[in-house]
Amino acid sequence: MTKILILGAGRSTVSLIDYLLKNSTTYSWKITVSDVDIKLAQEKVASHPNGTAISFDIKNDEKRRLIIHEHDFIISMLPAFMHGDVARDCVEFGKNMATASYVSGDMKALDNEAKRKNIILLNECGLDPGIDHASAMKLIDEIKHQGGEINSFKSYTGGLVAPESNDNPWGYKFSWNPRNVILAGQGTAQYLHEGELKFIPYNRLFTQHDVIEMDGYGKFDAYANRDSISYIDAYDLRNIKTMVRGTLRQDGYCKGWNVFVKLGLTDDSSIISHANKLTYTSLLASFLPPSNGNLRDRLKSFMGAAWDEQVEKQLDYLELFSDKKIELQEGTPAQLLQALLEEKWKLQETDKDMIVMQHQFEYTLANKTKQKLNSSLVVIGKDQNHTAMALTVGLPLAITVKNFLTKQFNLNGIQIPTKKEIYIPLLKELEEHKIIFSEKII
Repeated sequence: MTKILILGAGRSTVSLIDYLLKNSTTYSWKITVSDVDIKLAQEKVASHPNGTAISFDIKNDEKRRLIIHEHDFIISMLPAFMHGDVARDCVEFGKNMATASYVSGDMKALDNEAKRKNIILLNECGLDPGIDHASAMKLIDEIKHQGGEINSFKSYTGGLVAPESNDNPWGYKFSWNPRNVILAGQGTAQYLHEGELKFIPYNRLFTQHDVIEMDGYGKFDAYANRDSISYIDAYDLRNIKTMVRGTLRQDGYCKGWNVFVKLGLTDDSSIISHANKLTYTSLLASFLPPSNGNLRDRLKSFMGAAWDEQVEKQLDYLELFSDKKIELQEGTPAQLLQALLEEKWKLQETDKDMIVMQHQFEYTLANKTKQKLNSSLVVIGKDQNHTAMALTVGLPLAITVKNFLTKQFNLNGIQIPTKKEIYIPLLKELEEHKIIFSEKII
Protein backbone atom coordinates (compact mmCIF):
# COMPACT_ATOMS: atom_id res chain seq x y z
CA MET A 1 0.00 0.00 0.00
CA THR A 2 1.56 3.31 -1.14
CA LYS A 3 0.68 6.28 1.03
CA ILE A 4 0.47 9.60 -0.87
CA LEU A 5 0.35 12.91 0.98
CA ILE A 6 -1.03 16.04 -0.72
CA LEU A 7 -0.12 19.28 1.04
CA GLY A 8 -2.65 21.99 0.18
CA ALA A 9 -6.21 21.66 -1.10
CA GLY A 10 -6.65 24.96 -2.95
CA ARG A 11 -8.40 25.72 -6.19
CA SER A 12 -5.75 24.09 -8.41
CA THR A 13 -5.97 20.66 -6.74
CA VAL A 14 -9.42 19.48 -7.88
CA SER A 15 -8.28 17.40 -10.87
CA LEU A 16 -5.12 16.21 -9.11
CA ILE A 17 -7.03 14.78 -6.16
CA ASP A 18 -9.87 13.38 -8.29
CA TYR A 19 -7.43 11.51 -10.52
CA LEU A 20 -5.44 10.00 -7.67
CA LEU A 21 -8.57 8.93 -5.80
CA LYS A 22 -10.09 7.37 -8.93
CA ASN A 23 -6.93 5.33 -9.48
CA SER A 24 -6.32 4.55 -5.81
CA THR A 25 -8.04 1.15 -5.78
CA THR A 26 -6.32 -0.04 -8.96
CA TYR A 27 -2.85 0.84 -7.65
CA SER A 28 -3.40 0.31 -3.90
CA TRP A 29 -2.93 3.91 -2.89
CA LYS A 30 -4.03 5.67 0.28
CA ILE A 31 -4.43 9.41 -0.23
CA THR A 32 -4.12 11.94 2.58
CA VAL A 33 -5.24 15.47 1.70
CA SER A 34 -4.12 18.15 4.14
CA ASP A 35 -4.91 21.82 4.42
CA VAL A 36 -4.97 24.47 7.11
CA ASP A 37 -8.71 24.65 6.29
CA ILE A 38 -10.03 21.16 7.05
CA LYS A 39 -13.28 21.88 5.16
CA LEU A 40 -11.35 22.37 1.92
CA ALA A 41 -9.60 19.04 2.38
CA GLN A 42 -12.87 17.28 3.23
CA GLU A 43 -14.59 18.71 0.15
CA LYS A 44 -11.83 17.39 -2.09
CA VAL A 45 -11.81 13.90 -0.53
CA ALA A 46 -15.62 13.70 -0.63
CA SER A 47 -15.82 10.63 1.64
CA HIS A 48 -13.81 8.45 -0.74
CA PRO A 49 -12.86 5.20 1.05
CA ASN A 50 -9.18 5.58 0.10
CA GLY A 51 -9.00 9.24 1.06
CA THR A 52 -8.40 10.98 4.38
CA ALA A 53 -8.71 14.70 5.08
CA ILE A 54 -6.65 16.29 7.83
CA SER A 55 -6.04 19.76 9.19
CA PHE A 56 -2.41 20.73 8.78
CA ASP A 57 -0.39 23.92 9.22
CA ILE A 58 2.94 23.86 7.37
CA LYS A 59 4.41 26.16 10.02
CA ASN A 60 4.06 23.42 12.63
CA ASP A 61 7.52 21.91 12.14
CA GLU A 62 7.03 18.91 14.39
CA LYS A 63 3.74 17.83 12.81
CA ARG A 64 5.02 18.52 9.29
CA ARG A 65 8.02 16.25 9.80
CA LEU A 66 5.89 13.56 11.43
CA ILE A 67 3.29 13.46 8.67
CA ILE A 68 5.91 13.48 5.89
CA HIS A 69 7.76 10.64 7.61
CA GLU A 70 4.55 8.59 7.65
CA HIS A 71 3.99 8.79 3.86
CA ASP A 72 5.77 7.43 0.79
CA PHE A 73 5.21 10.15 -1.82
CA ILE A 74 4.67 13.82 -1.04
CA ILE A 75 2.90 16.23 -3.42
CA SER A 76 3.21 19.86 -2.40
CA MET A 77 0.51 22.19 -3.71
CA LEU A 78 1.46 24.87 -1.21
CA PRO A 79 2.65 28.35 -2.22
CA ALA A 80 6.05 28.03 -3.88
CA PHE A 81 8.00 29.66 -1.05
CA MET A 82 6.88 26.86 1.30
CA HIS A 83 8.33 23.99 -0.77
CA GLY A 84 11.81 24.34 0.70
CA ASP A 85 10.99 23.00 4.17
CA VAL A 86 8.95 20.18 2.67
CA ALA A 87 11.74 19.22 0.28
CA ARG A 88 14.37 19.20 3.02
CA ASP A 89 12.22 16.88 5.11
CA CYS A 90 11.60 14.61 2.12
CA VAL A 91 15.30 14.28 1.37
CA GLU A 92 16.15 13.70 5.02
CA PHE A 93 13.57 10.92 5.32
CA GLY A 94 14.15 9.50 1.81
CA LYS A 95 10.69 10.39 0.48
CA ASN A 96 9.87 11.11 -3.16
CA MET A 97 8.33 14.53 -3.83
CA ALA A 98 6.53 16.40 -6.61
CA THR A 99 5.35 19.98 -7.17
CA ALA A 100 3.94 22.03 -10.04
CA SER A 101 6.24 24.94 -9.19
CA TYR A 102 9.47 26.22 -10.70
CA VAL A 103 12.72 24.66 -9.48
CA SER A 104 13.84 26.95 -6.64
CA GLY A 105 17.27 27.59 -5.17
CA ASP A 106 16.22 25.55 -2.13
CA MET A 107 15.38 22.64 -4.41
CA LYS A 108 18.62 22.85 -6.41
CA ALA A 109 20.64 22.64 -3.20
CA LEU A 110 19.08 19.22 -2.52
CA ASP A 111 19.76 17.64 -5.92
CA ASN A 112 22.96 15.76 -5.07
CA GLU A 113 21.62 14.36 -1.82
CA ALA A 114 18.37 13.29 -3.53
CA LYS A 115 20.39 11.44 -6.16
CA ARG A 116 22.51 9.80 -3.49
CA LYS A 117 19.36 8.54 -1.77
CA ASN A 118 17.78 7.59 -5.11
CA ILE A 119 14.66 9.72 -4.63
CA ILE A 120 12.97 12.02 -7.14
CA LEU A 121 12.25 15.72 -6.69
CA LEU A 122 9.80 16.26 -9.56
CA ASN A 123 9.15 19.93 -10.34
CA GLU A 124 7.52 22.08 -13.02
CA CYS A 125 4.92 19.44 -13.85
CA GLY A 126 1.74 21.50 -14.03
CA LEU A 127 0.61 23.80 -16.84
CA ASP A 128 3.27 26.48 -17.29
CA PRO A 129 5.69 25.20 -16.20
CA GLY A 130 4.76 21.66 -17.12
CA ILE A 131 2.61 20.92 -20.16
CA ASP A 132 4.57 23.62 -21.98
CA HIS A 133 7.84 21.74 -21.33
CA ALA A 134 6.45 18.37 -22.41
CA SER A 135 4.76 19.61 -25.59
CA ALA A 136 7.71 21.81 -26.58
CA MET A 137 10.26 19.03 -26.08
CA LYS A 138 8.20 16.64 -28.19
CA LEU A 139 8.41 19.05 -31.13
CA ILE A 140 12.05 19.97 -30.48
CA ASP A 141 13.04 16.31 -30.55
CA GLU A 142 10.97 15.70 -33.70
CA ILE A 143 12.52 18.66 -35.53
CA LYS A 144 16.02 17.53 -34.56
CA HIS A 145 15.20 13.99 -35.70
CA GLN A 146 14.43 15.43 -39.15
CA GLY A 147 17.86 17.05 -39.17
CA GLY A 148 16.40 20.48 -38.45
CA GLU A 149 18.14 23.31 -36.63
CA ILE A 150 15.89 25.49 -34.47
CA ASN A 151 16.63 29.19 -34.86
CA SER A 152 13.77 30.69 -32.83
CA PHE A 153 11.46 29.38 -30.12
CA LYS A 154 8.73 31.42 -28.46
CA SER A 155 6.25 29.94 -26.00
CA TYR A 156 3.29 31.73 -24.44
CA THR A 157 0.62 30.60 -21.96
CA GLY A 158 -2.34 32.34 -20.36
CA GLY A 159 -5.04 31.45 -17.85
CA LEU A 160 -7.98 33.58 -18.97
CA VAL A 161 -11.77 33.67 -19.03
CA ALA A 162 -13.63 31.80 -21.77
CA PRO A 163 -15.28 33.94 -24.49
CA GLU A 164 -18.80 33.05 -23.30
CA SER A 165 -17.97 34.29 -19.78
CA ASN A 166 -15.97 37.35 -20.83
CA ASP A 167 -18.17 40.18 -19.57
CA ASN A 168 -15.67 42.83 -18.43
CA PRO A 169 -13.34 45.17 -20.35
CA TRP A 170 -10.22 43.51 -18.90
CA GLY A 171 -11.10 40.11 -20.34
CA TYR A 172 -9.88 38.54 -17.12
CA LYS A 173 -11.15 36.71 -14.04
CA PHE A 174 -9.23 34.84 -11.34
CA SER A 175 -8.88 31.10 -11.85
CA TRP A 176 -5.75 30.72 -9.70
CA ASN A 177 -3.89 32.50 -6.90
CA PRO A 178 -4.85 36.21 -7.14
CA ARG A 179 -1.71 37.35 -5.34
CA ASN A 180 0.46 35.83 -8.07
CA VAL A 181 -1.48 37.79 -10.68
CA ILE A 182 -1.03 41.08 -8.82
CA LEU A 183 2.71 40.57 -8.41
CA ALA A 184 3.28 39.05 -11.86
CA GLY A 185 6.35 40.23 -13.71
CA GLN A 186 8.09 41.95 -10.81
CA GLY A 187 11.83 41.75 -11.28
CA THR A 188 13.55 41.93 -14.64
CA ALA A 189 12.58 39.72 -17.57
CA GLN A 190 15.42 38.31 -19.64
CA TYR A 191 15.35 36.56 -22.99
CA LEU A 192 17.37 36.08 -26.18
CA HIS A 193 16.60 37.96 -29.42
CA GLU A 194 18.61 37.36 -32.58
CA GLY A 195 21.58 36.24 -30.53
CA GLU A 196 21.47 39.26 -28.21
CA LEU A 197 20.62 39.08 -24.52
CA LYS A 198 17.65 41.35 -23.72
CA PHE A 199 16.34 42.67 -20.39
CA ILE A 200 12.97 44.27 -19.64
CA PRO A 201 12.69 45.93 -16.21
CA TYR A 202 9.32 45.74 -14.47
CA ASN A 203 8.48 49.40 -15.14
CA ARG A 204 8.55 48.66 -18.91
CA LEU A 205 7.23 45.12 -18.98
CA PHE A 206 3.61 45.95 -19.77
CA THR A 207 4.50 48.52 -22.41
CA GLN A 208 6.97 46.28 -24.24
CA HIS A 209 4.77 43.35 -25.17
CA ASP A 210 4.01 41.42 -28.35
CA VAL A 211 0.67 40.48 -29.88
CA ILE A 212 -0.11 36.95 -31.00
CA GLU A 213 -3.17 35.46 -32.68
CA MET A 214 -4.93 32.19 -32.00
CA ASP A 215 -7.22 30.83 -34.72
CA GLY A 216 -10.81 31.34 -33.64
CA TYR A 217 -9.89 33.30 -30.50
CA GLY A 218 -8.39 36.53 -31.80
CA LYS A 219 -5.48 38.57 -30.50
CA PHE A 220 -3.68 38.35 -27.18
CA ASP A 221 -1.09 40.47 -25.39
CA ALA A 222 2.12 38.51 -24.74
CA TYR A 223 4.67 39.73 -22.20
CA ALA A 224 7.98 38.07 -21.29
CA ASN A 225 8.36 35.86 -18.24
CA ARG A 226 11.09 36.60 -15.73
CA ASP A 227 13.65 34.07 -17.02
CA SER A 228 13.71 32.53 -20.48
CA ILE A 229 17.48 32.07 -20.63
CA SER A 230 17.75 29.14 -18.21
CA TYR A 231 15.56 27.01 -20.47
CA ILE A 232 18.05 27.15 -23.34
CA ASP A 233 20.03 24.40 -21.61
CA ALA A 234 16.94 22.63 -20.28
CA TYR A 235 15.58 22.33 -23.84
CA ASP A 236 19.06 21.59 -25.29
CA LEU A 237 18.87 24.60 -27.64
CA ARG A 238 22.39 25.90 -27.18
CA ASN A 239 22.71 27.28 -30.75
CA ILE A 240 19.36 29.07 -30.77
CA LYS A 241 19.21 32.76 -31.72
CA THR A 242 15.82 33.71 -30.21
CA MET A 243 14.32 32.24 -27.02
CA VAL A 244 11.28 33.73 -25.30
CA ARG A 245 8.81 32.35 -22.77
CA GLY A 246 5.89 34.56 -21.88
CA THR A 247 2.40 35.09 -20.47
CA LEU A 248 -0.81 35.76 -22.40
CA ARG A 249 -3.59 38.18 -21.54
CA GLN A 250 -6.54 39.43 -23.57
CA ASP A 251 -5.82 42.15 -26.11
CA GLY A 252 -5.61 45.51 -24.27
CA TYR A 253 -4.96 44.07 -20.80
CA CYS A 254 -1.33 45.15 -20.64
CA LYS A 255 -2.12 48.77 -21.40
CA GLY A 256 -4.61 48.89 -18.53
CA TRP A 257 -2.33 47.05 -16.09
CA ASN A 258 0.49 49.45 -16.89
CA VAL A 259 -1.51 52.21 -15.15
CA PHE A 260 -1.16 50.34 -11.84
CA VAL A 261 2.53 49.64 -12.43
CA LYS A 262 3.32 53.25 -13.31
CA LEU A 263 1.37 54.58 -10.32
CA GLY A 264 2.96 52.11 -7.88
CA LEU A 265 -0.25 50.29 -6.93
CA THR A 266 1.39 46.87 -7.36
CA ASP A 267 4.01 47.65 -4.71
CA ASP A 268 4.05 45.04 -1.96
CA SER A 269 6.78 46.49 0.25
CA SER A 270 5.10 49.35 2.13
CA ILE A 271 2.08 49.33 4.44
CA ILE A 272 -0.74 51.83 4.22
CA SER A 273 -2.26 52.11 7.70
CA HIS A 274 -5.87 53.16 8.34
CA ALA A 275 -6.64 52.17 4.76
CA ASN A 276 -10.29 51.63 5.64
CA LYS A 277 -10.63 55.39 6.05
CA LEU A 278 -9.80 55.79 2.38
CA THR A 279 -11.69 55.22 -0.84
CA TYR A 280 -10.12 53.68 -3.92
CA THR A 281 -10.54 57.06 -5.58
CA SER A 282 -8.53 58.81 -2.86
CA LEU A 283 -5.95 56.01 -2.95
CA LEU A 284 -5.54 56.56 -6.67
CA ALA A 285 -5.23 60.30 -6.15
CA SER A 286 -2.59 59.83 -3.47
CA PHE A 287 -0.28 58.14 -5.98
CA LEU A 288 -0.52 61.02 -8.45
CA PRO A 289 1.79 64.07 -8.41
CA PRO A 290 0.18 67.24 -7.00
CA SER A 291 -1.86 69.03 -9.67
CA ASN A 292 -5.18 70.75 -10.27
CA GLY A 293 -8.29 69.31 -11.87
CA ASN A 294 -10.46 66.26 -11.30
CA LEU A 295 -8.94 62.84 -10.76
CA ARG A 296 -9.84 61.48 -14.20
CA ASP A 297 -8.14 64.40 -15.99
CA ARG A 298 -5.09 64.24 -13.69
CA LEU A 299 -4.65 60.53 -14.35
CA LYS A 300 -5.12 61.03 -18.07
CA SER A 301 -2.40 63.72 -18.06
CA PHE A 302 -0.11 61.52 -15.95
CA MET A 303 -0.38 58.56 -18.35
CA GLY A 304 -0.03 60.70 -21.48
CA ALA A 305 0.05 58.67 -24.70
CA ALA A 306 -0.47 55.46 -22.68
CA TRP A 307 -4.07 56.53 -21.97
CA ASP A 308 -6.95 55.65 -24.28
CA GLU A 309 -10.68 54.97 -24.24
CA GLN A 310 -10.20 51.26 -23.46
CA VAL A 311 -8.02 52.05 -20.41
CA GLU A 312 -10.69 54.46 -19.17
CA LYS A 313 -13.36 51.76 -19.51
CA GLN A 314 -11.18 49.32 -17.58
CA LEU A 315 -10.71 51.72 -14.66
CA ASP A 316 -14.39 52.71 -14.69
CA TYR A 317 -15.32 49.03 -14.43
CA LEU A 318 -13.27 48.81 -11.22
CA GLU A 319 -15.14 51.83 -9.80
CA LEU A 320 -11.91 53.75 -9.30
CA PHE A 321 -13.63 57.08 -9.91
CA SER A 322 -16.70 56.43 -7.76
CA ASP A 323 -15.43 56.74 -4.14
CA LYS A 324 -15.75 53.01 -3.50
CA LYS A 325 -14.64 52.36 0.09
CA ILE A 326 -11.63 50.24 1.00
CA GLU A 327 -12.57 47.45 3.42
CA LEU A 328 -9.10 46.36 4.59
CA GLN A 329 -7.91 48.11 7.74
CA GLU A 330 -4.35 48.20 6.40
CA GLY A 331 -2.28 46.65 3.67
CA THR A 332 0.28 47.21 0.98
CA PRO A 333 -0.89 48.91 -2.22
CA ALA A 334 -0.76 45.49 -3.89
CA GLN A 335 -2.98 43.98 -1.18
CA LEU A 336 -5.50 46.79 -1.44
CA LEU A 337 -5.61 46.39 -5.22
CA GLN A 338 -5.96 42.63 -4.84
CA ALA A 339 -8.97 43.05 -2.52
CA LEU A 340 -10.71 45.16 -5.15
CA LEU A 341 -9.90 42.82 -8.02
CA GLU A 342 -10.97 39.70 -6.12
CA GLU A 343 -14.42 41.28 -5.97
CA LYS A 344 -14.47 42.53 -9.57
CA TRP A 345 -12.70 39.61 -11.25
CA LYS A 346 -14.42 36.79 -9.38
CA LEU A 347 -15.22 33.70 -11.42
CA GLN A 348 -18.96 33.27 -10.96
CA GLU A 349 -20.61 29.89 -10.39
CA THR A 350 -21.49 29.27 -14.04
CA ASP A 351 -18.45 31.03 -15.51
CA LYS A 352 -15.92 29.10 -17.54
CA ASP A 353 -12.22 29.84 -17.66
CA MET A 354 -9.86 29.17 -20.55
CA ILE A 355 -6.25 28.10 -20.97
CA VAL A 356 -4.43 29.20 -24.11
CA MET A 357 -0.91 28.12 -25.04
CA GLN A 358 1.10 28.59 -28.21
CA HIS A 359 4.60 27.50 -29.20
CA GLN A 360 6.16 29.26 -32.20
CA PHE A 361 9.13 27.59 -33.91
CA GLU A 362 11.33 28.80 -36.73
CA TYR A 363 13.80 26.22 -38.01
CA THR A 364 15.94 25.19 -40.96
CA LEU A 365 15.75 21.65 -42.30
CA ALA A 366 18.75 19.65 -43.57
CA ASN A 367 17.88 20.65 -47.17
CA LYS A 368 18.08 24.35 -46.14
CA THR A 369 14.31 24.78 -46.28
CA LYS A 370 13.12 27.28 -43.68
CA GLN A 371 9.86 26.57 -41.88
CA LYS A 372 7.65 28.04 -39.21
CA LEU A 373 5.51 25.89 -36.97
CA ASN A 374 2.84 27.00 -34.51
CA SER A 375 1.52 24.52 -31.96
CA SER A 376 -1.56 25.73 -30.09
CA LEU A 377 -3.69 24.53 -27.20
CA VAL A 378 -7.05 25.80 -25.96
CA VAL A 379 -8.82 24.22 -22.97
CA ILE A 380 -12.20 25.47 -21.69
CA GLY A 381 -13.25 24.80 -18.10
CA LYS A 382 -16.58 23.35 -17.00
CA ASP A 383 -17.56 25.74 -14.22
CA GLN A 384 -16.27 27.76 -11.26
CA ASN A 385 -14.85 24.71 -9.50
CA HIS A 386 -13.85 22.40 -12.35
CA THR A 387 -11.72 24.95 -14.11
CA ALA A 388 -9.39 24.56 -17.07
CA MET A 389 -6.67 25.89 -14.77
CA ALA A 390 -7.24 23.16 -12.17
CA LEU A 391 -7.36 20.53 -14.91
CA THR A 392 -4.15 21.59 -16.65
CA VAL A 393 -2.20 22.21 -13.44
CA GLY A 394 -3.33 19.15 -11.47
CA LEU A 395 -3.81 16.47 -14.12
CA PRO A 396 -0.26 16.39 -15.59
CA LEU A 397 1.18 16.29 -12.08
CA ALA A 398 -1.12 13.41 -11.11
CA ILE A 399 -0.38 11.47 -14.30
CA THR A 400 3.39 11.86 -13.89
CA VAL A 401 3.26 10.80 -10.24
CA LYS A 402 1.28 7.73 -11.30
CA ASN A 403 3.78 6.95 -14.06
CA PHE A 404 6.64 7.18 -11.58
CA LEU A 405 4.91 5.02 -8.97
CA THR A 406 4.04 2.40 -11.62
CA LYS A 407 7.69 2.41 -12.81
CA GLN A 408 7.05 3.78 -16.30
CA PHE A 409 10.20 5.80 -15.72
CA ASN A 410 12.97 5.55 -13.17
CA LEU A 411 14.79 8.83 -12.51
CA ASN A 412 16.15 10.51 -9.40
CA GLY A 413 17.20 13.96 -8.25
CA ILE A 414 15.59 17.10 -9.67
CA GLN A 415 13.52 16.37 -12.77
CA ILE A 416 11.22 18.38 -15.01
CA PRO A 417 9.15 16.85 -17.86
CA THR A 418 11.69 17.39 -20.64
CA LYS A 419 12.87 13.78 -20.90
CA LYS A 420 11.14 11.41 -23.33
CA GLU A 421 10.40 8.81 -20.66
CA ILE A 422 8.38 11.45 -18.82
CA TYR A 423 6.75 13.48 -21.59
CA ILE A 424 5.72 10.74 -24.06
CA PRO A 425 3.32 8.85 -21.74
CA LEU A 426 2.21 12.14 -20.18
CA LEU A 427 1.16 13.73 -23.49
CA LYS A 428 -0.48 10.50 -24.63
CA GLU A 429 -2.71 10.35 -21.56
CA LEU A 430 -3.45 14.09 -21.65
CA GLU A 431 -4.91 13.55 -25.14
CA GLU A 432 -7.36 11.05 -23.62
CA HIS A 433 -8.59 13.97 -21.50
CA LYS A 434 -8.98 16.23 -24.59
CA ILE A 435 -5.84 18.22 -23.86
CA ILE A 436 -4.62 18.18 -27.45
CA PHE A 437 -2.35 20.53 -29.39
CA SER A 438 -3.10 21.56 -32.96
CA GLU A 439 -0.07 22.08 -35.18
CA LYS A 440 0.19 24.35 -38.20
CA ILE A 441 3.17 24.75 -40.52
CA ILE A 442 3.30 28.28 -41.89
